[in-house]
Amino acid sequence: MDIRKNITFIKNRLAGTPCELIVVSKTQPIEKIKEAYDAGQRIFGENKVQELCMKQPLLPADIQWHLIGHLQTNKVKQVIPFVTLIHSVDSFKLLEEINKQAKKIGRVVSCLLQVHIAREETKYGFDENELFELIRSGTPASLDSIKIIGLMGMATFTENKDQVRAEFRHLKNLFEKIKTEKIPSVEMKELSMGMSQDYEIALEEGSTLVRVGTAIFGSRTAAH
Repeated sequence: MDIRKNITFIKNRLAGTPCELIVVSKTQPIEKIKEAYDAGQRIFGENKVQELCMKQPLLPADIQWHLIGHLQTNKVKQVIPFVTLIHSVDSFKLLEEINKQAKKIGRVVSCLLQVHIAREETKYGFDENELFELIRSGTPASLDSIKIIGLMGMATFTENKDQVRAEFRHLKNLFEKIKTEKIPSVEMKELSMGMSQDYEIALEEGSTLVRVGTAIFGSRTAAH
């Protein structure tokens, strides 16, 4: 795979839109991530804490690291010192732990609330009722070391593009609804949706962050 060519292709597709590319580097060796970096990419997404913590010190300091995979509360403190954005906040308990660990080191960490929009039960995230219960509770305003700046969701893994589009559109509607409520300490700025197989649809439905790995690196290999 020509990493530079693939990044250029996707960035050209995103040109003129408010959407940014997150290169998903999970399971990719350091050399390939450096290729992407040398092609001008600065935002990378990792799924696993252990892998992210291994790679981060070996790569340039100006990389913005996004944690995009499921995050366990007992691993939060490992990424808090350097992570730029946590996409996958799927419980109030996790939000509290991020706030606790960020407060200890004097950081304010940006977070996205993950919403379950797919028909697959294996996906994590708040359902619509849980989402509005949390943001209307006043709790976000009491957690002063986190900043909720948007939503994240994963569509069903299916060939049915109409279904994928409907799921993304639903998430965008929730995003806009929250925005109109003007809730203190909740800012709807980023909408993270779309991966290699469906980022074009996500872009059309209003995504501001697409998470692309396979379309850049090809099939995954074991991390080095």
